[in-house]
Amino acid sequence: MIEKLETFPDNVLAFVCTGRVTKADYEMILVPAVLDALKAHGKLRLYYEIAPDFTGIDHAAMWEDIKVGMEHFNRWERIAVVTDVEWIKHTIRAFSFLMPASVKIFSITDAAQARSWATANN
Repeated sequence: MIEKLETFPDNVLAFVCTGRVTKADYEMILVPAVLDALKAHGKLRLYYEIAPDFTGIDHAAMWEDIKVGMEHFNRWERIAVVTDVEWIKHTIRAFSFLMPASVKIFSITDAAQARSWATANN
C-alpha cells in the first residue's frame, strides 16, 4: 500500500510504502498526486519511504513507477529514498545516474535527515 504524507511543502511529494504495493496504489494515490503537483510546480521533490513492514511490489506497480518517473523525467529536482531493503538500495544506486535529479538513499533510522534534505531550500 502507498500512503501520501501530508506534512511536507507542496513542492515535495511524500509517500510511505507498507505491506505489498500494487498497480492500483500507483493509479489511485501516487500518479494523481504527481499530476496535481506538476500543475502547480515546475520542479518537484520526492520523499519516498519504504517502511520496515514492506513485503514487496507487484510487477505492474514497478512498471507504473518507471512510467511516472520517465514521463516527467526533467521535472524531478531531488529524490530522497528511505529504506533498509537492500535490493531497492542496489537498484536505485544502479539507475540513479540516469536521473537529472539529485538522488540520495537514507536508512530508516535517518528518515528525519531525509525529510530535511528533501525540503531544504538550497
